[in-house]
Amino acid sequence: MKLIIGNKNYSSWSLRGWLAAKQSGLSFEELTVSLYGEDWEALKAKEGEFQPSAGKVPVLWDGDIVVWDSLAILEFLADRVGRDRFWPKDEAARAMARAMVAEMHSSYLPLRRACPMNIRARATGDVQLSDEVEADIVRILGLWAEARARFGKGGPFLFGTFSAADIFYAPIVSRFLTYGIGVPSFAQTYMQAVWEHDWMQQWIEASEAEEWTISQFEVVPGK
Repeated sequence: MKLIIGNKNYSSWSLRGWLAAKQSGLSFEELTVSLYGEDWEALKAKEGEFQPSAGKVPVLWDGDIVVWDSLAILEFLADRVGRDRFWPKDEAARAMARAMVAEMHSSYLPLRRACPMNIRARATGDVQLSDEVEADIVRILGLWAEARARFGKGGPFLFGTFSAADIFYAPIVSRFLTYGIGVPSFAQTYMQAVWEHDWMQQWIEASEAEEWTISQFEVVPGK
């Protein structure tokens, strides 16, 4: 298998696809491309690796099979290795995890726009958040609290053990850290578990080693 991803410092959807590939336990080759670089448009237009995804990342190639979109990649891999590797075994927990992942996949646009992922950055100034962004944050923290309270007894993650839900909310953890978003103690503990996960540490180390910079994602207060 081959997984094509964007800049590790900025590409939240690439992070999700990469974590899904790691969670599968399957061997895969990794190819990182610089989004918005001088050669990006040419790469997108070129026949081959980026078709038929229209240049979107992440893209997973498995022989003649091509899958784009991080959730589609996760579900494809779950079909390959068994769904219990990605989703909680308990029916109620699995239902909530699926709903949370779907909501993350389709929602929180104000938060995404106001606080783009930038793993290397840390805000040192005040971050002005709109009411819409605040509402997204409150909603996410509420979901985290419910998942941990109802199904998190088996470990430090949302549903105890590391799962699809943690894969999809990992970039939110990064955003909260970058922009200094205040969270309650239970969320701090959860975020620390995600941030210190071996795979996240591998991604963070690689993002810090990248030389690419995307100016529109570097607007962080005090940076």
